[in-house]
Amino acid sequence: MPENTSKQISLMPFGGLGEIGMNLMAVESEGKIILIDCGLMFPEAYMFGIDLVLPDVSILTQRSDDIVALILTHGHEDHIGAIPFLWQQLGEPTIYGTCLTLGLLRNKLKEFELERHVELVQIAPREKIDIQPFTIEAYRAAHSIVDGVGYAIGTSAGTIIHTGDFKIDQTPVDGENTDLARLAELGEEGVLLLLADSTNVENEGYTLSEKTVGKVLDEMIPQCAQRVIVATFSSNIHRIQQIADAAKKAGRKILINGRSMVSNVDIARQLGYLNIDADQFIDLRQMRNLPPEQVLIITTGSQGEPLSALMRIALGDHKKIELVPGDTVILSSKFIPGNEKSISDLINNLYRRGAEVFYETTSEIHVSGHASREELKLVHNLIKPQYFVPVHGEYRHLVKHRQLAIEMGLSAENSKVLENGQQLIIDDNGLTFGENFETGRIFVDGKGVGDVGTMELRDRRHLANHGLVIMMLAINQSTGEIVQGPDIFTKGFVPEDDPASEALLHDAKQAVCDLLQEHSQEMLSNWEELRVEVRKTLRRCFNKQIARRPLILPLILEL
Repeated sequence: MPENTSKQISLMPFGGLGEIGMNLMAVESEGKIILIDCGLMFPEAYMFGIDLVLPDVSILTQRSDDIVALILTHGHEDHIGAIPFLWQQLGEPTIYGTCLTLGLLRNKLKEFELERHVELVQIAPREKIDIQPFTIEAYRAAHSIVDGVGYAIGTSAGTIIHTGDFKIDQTPVDGENTDLARLAELGEEGVLLLLADSTNVENEGYTLSEKTVGKVLDEMIPQCAQRVIVATFSSNIHRIQQIADAAKKAGRKILINGRSMVSNVDIARQLGYLNIDADQFIDLRQMRNLPPEQVLIITTGSQGEPLSALMRIALGDHKKIELVPGDTVILSSKFIPGNEKSISDLINNLYRRGAEVFYETTSEIHVSGHASREELKLVHNLIKPQYFVPVHGEYRHLVKHRQLAIEMGLSAENSKVLENGQQLIIDDNGLTFGENFETGRIFVDGKGVGDVGTMELRDRRHLANHGLVIMMLAINQSTGEIVQGPDIFTKGFVPEDDPASEALLHDAKQAVCDLLQEHSQEMLSNWEELRVEVRKTLRRCFNKQIARRPLILPLILEL
């Protein structure tokens, strides 16, 4: 990753381009680097056993002394969740963000015992901060979380605007609109480069205001005969406020359920972003003593996560909350791409327990936090950038956002679709691609970070799809004679105590015996070669007889 000249800017995306989540963009000027966001992604269906996915920042660790700051747009997991894992690798940079964003981050850092080590600097919209060779100015950006901002980043080559996640909500719950006036001023002053959120570029018109959800909740909750359970993202403070307001109007007390929900509600109330009276909250013991029509539960689990509180309630596995016929469940969140099957299973299980369920495709109980096409057009017209690069979205979103910019008059050569690991250089020659750099994904499995890679995931998929076969062989280390075996054991491959299975495994064992008799001396002296040949023999045998491809593990014991 070569350093650049004083009038040259380079962009280096490590996540968030061509995917939803894991946002991390590096901007380099005069040999110094500023990072925008540092998020994670939740595992996709094929990532068996993986808890979290982080961006691979190994290239940045080589330049950690050049990283002057990490600036945060808002407090969603896909923008701040990777910081506790990667902060030290990035050279322990100072972190800048708004009040709630830093409050949510500080709580995460406590879990990693880092809160006393990380320097956090609170910023306010329209406040300018000098971080040589950059100047940064945050401006208010309405989103589905409180205290979101975009940034105007001053460099020697010109101003870069990064919108973060945003929409233009004319009636936001907290009254904090996206600062269009400041964007217009920046546009008049001249903007070198615009980096803009592309998530909703396929949606025509305007994204609905968050307040529309409040109106729906106000109408829906009084009509519910028994308990109401509302599932939403724990970081969606606006939504939680509106749920609480609707519950109060309907004469219901609130039970907060789920670890992250409890934590985020506490933080938001302490910082003044949630206005819910203390006497409106109840605990589990108090809930049991209240009539069901006076109870509303706010919980996590709207994406059908297997271990979430709502999924456990739906399966009847929750120790303290039992769903009964006549209860109402409201999933007040978007169906995130990739989670559709899990959410469908969740909804089906809720119906099996007799609940009435409302969700995105049946009721207006969720609105997006991202700008639709007309809002994006407005931002482009206000800013009038010299160059444009779409960010935050799957690859088709980036392509369509570039097409939108070109339709509005931007020349094609002044806009590029960028992918993770692709360097983009802005200089007197315009936009040019630089050298590709190493990036990728780091998997978190339990307490292990990065110790599970693509090979391990491949084996896990193999195990899940075809099962496991273990071939055990004991050999005398002195004479090289076979002491025991070959014995074959299986898991998830064929039924146990089945005559056809017994015949198959007998044939497989005979095939290994024939192999050993044919090549005994040469292979018994080279165990690695023996393992390879046993694996090939069994693979051919199983494929020929039942067309299955289990994971084959030859175990050779030395006696």
